[in-house]
Amino acid sequence: MNRLWIILFILAFAAGCQSYGPKFDARRPAPTENQPVIGEFSGVERVKQFDPAWLEPPRHPFTLGPGDRLEIEVIGEPFGRGTVVVGPDGKIYFHLLNGLDVWGKTLPQVRDEIRQGLRQYLRDEQQVSVTLLGVESQRVWLLGRLVAPGVYPLGAPMTLMEAIAQAGGLAPAPTLVALGGSQLAATTAGMPRETADLRRSFVMRDGKMLPVDFQRLLRAGDLSQNIYLQAGDFVYLPSAQSSTVYVLGAVLQPRAVRLTGPATLAAAITSAGGTIRDAHLTQVAVIRGSLQQPQVAIVNFEAIRHGRQPDVRIEPGDIIHVPVVPYEIFSRYLDLVLDTFVRTYSANEGARAIDRNAGRVGIVVPINSAR
Repeated sequence: MNRLWIILFILAFAAGCQSYGPKFDARRPAPTENQPVIGEFSGVERVKQFDPAWLEPPRHPFTLGPGDRLEIEVIGEPFGRGTVVVGPDGKIYFHLLNGLDVWGKTLPQVRDEIRQGLRQYLRDEQQVSVTLLGVESQRVWLLGRLVAPGVYPLGAPMTLMEAIAQAGGLAPAPTLVALGGSQLAATTAGMPRETADLRRSFVMRDGKMLPVDFQRLLRAGDLSQNIYLQAGDFVYLPSAQSSTVYVLGAVLQPRAVRLTGPATLAAAITSAGGTIRDAHLTQVAVIRGSLQQPQVAIVNFEAIRHGRQPDVRIEPGDIIHVPVVPYEIFSRYLDLVLDTFVRTYSANEGARAIDRNAGRVGIVVPINSAR
């Protein structure tokens, strides 16, 4: 009988020692890059698959849209050359042809329609040349820590590395030099220090983050990450010097919160206006590190609010998400959080880019970035 009690005691003790989630120690100092958090966050392998088709150039030809500029020439006609712009209605107006609909059509299709239209006015068959001079209808967003961030036309197949090169490459960090008792920013002529956070860089397409690893691409030269971009893609390389955390989900004011010193989860959520009435507080997600290989902790914020658990120390770059309903499949919940993050970030940064380039950017933030 005594032996039976000993066995039961050992089983109960072992069950009590099991870990059912990440543990936190709010008293522990914030970890450095060389001292990763141990026992608090769990690494998560994302299940979103990389589509090999992304590495192939688009097979569909370029189609015209509003804003595109064309040069049209009727061969042999002394006044048969002109430049036209596709109007907001998708039509062009060229000499006798009044309102030819070209939206969604290829250059060869437009050339054939011009030839057919001219038959109404000219007896002989005309040879027509159509040349694309400028692209406004199809663009990609290249923002963040780049030498020349902006919105770039996509008139031909372009890889991610080609797009970054077109934007001047990664922006180097200025070096502070002393001059007359003051400090001035100057760019080093030697080895520049890059300030882009490649762990948090992302490509958003159709409102979702693609599983592209910028560290593998730009640091290791892994061309398996060098995808071809599509019109409307949003590429962002954030600053490595950011001192903000991102509070999303069921809070009153989802926003980026700037840290001025050591901060906690409760303080960050309070800075976002607090939680809304229907928030599910027992499964608040805190995501840290790389977007492709994140460290994730699920926190019982309800217990923190009532003093049953210590508050959680947070770091710059952390993503905090307060859900409305409990998740059933964690991998789907993680994808939801990260997609919400990139959509919110893209909408905000895209709006800032338009404000900085008022009158020069002829398009608006893609609708799919705000879904």
